[in-house]
Amino acid sequence: MTEPLADRIIEKIAQAAELYHRLVILIAPAGAGKTAALQDVHERTSAPLLNVNLELSRRMLDLTERQRALQLPRLLSEIVMAPTGEVILLDNVEVLFDVSLKQDPLRLLQGLSRNKTVVAAWSGAIDSEHMLYATPDHPEYKRYPLRDFLVVNPEIIS
Repeated sequence: MTEPLADRIIEKIAQAAELYHRLVILIAPAGAGKTAALQDVHERTSAPLLNVNLELSRRMLDLTERQRALQLPRLLSEIVMAPTGEVILLDNVEVLFDVSLKQDPLRLLQGLSRNKTVVAAWSGAIDSEHMLYATPDHPEYKRYPLRDFLVVNPEIIS
């Protein structure tokens, strides 16, 4: 399952070069093989693979809750733009959904994808024409229309 998924991610990376937002989102529930697929893409393309939760947490340790909310976009941009190359692979992006940080995760990722092709692992699901994060009764619940970016999902062959 990992090999075909990695192949599909690489295909979408090539397609993303033609879009305004060069954003590829790998949508699948936890445990579906997103990390393994991104590691495979990393090995095959040499694109940097970043653990967003780890990198942002390190940089926000000494900040107050308010400072974290204000500085997160800049910190995330620094993390993503630091490695050279046209493609960046982002895994473990759950911190972006933290309610206390008051961020719009998709908007953050779209902003980053104007300067680089961004492939982000999204722990969620697809519901007809929307991508979901969490369940409607969860405080971190998000629902976005599927547009302006490319989607890779293990269950949908495109």
